[in-house]
Amino acid sequence: MAATILTAKPILAQNQDFKELVASAIKAPSGHNTQPWLFRLQEDAIEVYPNLKNSLAVVDPENRELYISIGCAVENLCVAATEKGYHPTPVILKENDNTYIIRINLKKQAPTNNSLYEAINKRQTNRSVYNARTIAADTLNLVQQVAKEEGVKFYMYKNGETAFDTLTEYVRQGNEIQMKNKQFKDELLNWVRYNKHHVNQTGNGLTYATMGSPSTPKLLGKPLVKAFLKPKAQNKSDIKKIESSSHLVLFTVTTSTPEEWILLGRTLERFLLKTTKLGIANAYMNQPCELRELAQKIKEKLLPNGEYPMILVRLGYASPMPYSPRKSVDSVIIP
Repeated sequence: MAATILTAKPILAQNQDFKELVASAIKAPSGHNTQPWLFRLQEDAIEVYPNLKNSLAVVDPENRELYISIGCAVENLCVAATEKGYHPTPVILKENDNTYIIRINLKKQAPTNNSLYEAINKRQTNRSVYNARTIAADTLNLVQQVAKEEGVKFYMYKNGETAFDTLTEYVRQGNEIQMKNKQFKDELLNWVRYNKHHVNQTGNGLTYATMGSPSTPKLLGKPLVKAFLKPKAQNKSDIKKIESSSHLVLFTVTTSTPEEWILLGRTLERFLLKTTKLGIANAYMNQPCELRELAQKIKEKLLPNGEYPMILVRLGYASPMPYSPRKSVDSVIIP
């Protein structure tokens, strides 16, 4: 991947600190667990680059979710930096029409306790059926206080409310569209990991364990998974999961630019770390946001101020699931 070298200063002893910051950054979520990020360590900064080789051309043709994922990684890095004794200042830089870089300037300071730091290692996307317990009002109030970056908002809809039911219907419609799209299914299958050996080979992707499936040889597992990628089966599974949840949360932006996608990612990760700290499980139901015709319906039905729907998350309570794998720190650092 071609990239402009923004700074060419020698790398100093704090590289070990910086590697630890990258280790926190890569715990962020990403679409299909593609981990679409690369990092360059500088003397007084860490630069975050999109790894466009891991883009999802079918489900995310504009790289919207890719840049949201990178924003999540940036937020993790910033949270960890304060704990490590650095003041982080992220700056978004445009390299070209397709590539945006985030340079996080790091100034040494006294370590500062960040209440979200411990949640970085605990956060996970929990795709299981939840226990149908409703999140209490005082807990919701704490979640709603999560700081939002400029241009970013989120709306919380309780199970049983009209808007909750509306979004559920759009998820259903999204499955009808996506599960009839051969290219979408082929792309998804390309990121499924069917057994432990397959997971160890790649260090990324949607693993059999996180999806609650048995380990199988790839030659057997792929046709089995493919057989379930049908609208009726997917809706049966997703509707059950939504019905077991307490709330749906819709994240929006004002203008839908790559800069806002990155800022949304920072807000989203802050939100996910906060809910993790509060013992609340989360998982994505992004189908309506990924399809232009359904996103337009959401705008017309639920967003009178004209914001763009970006991410849909369900919240509730559930037992922990296995964690998704991560590639090594060294493998995502570029010279």
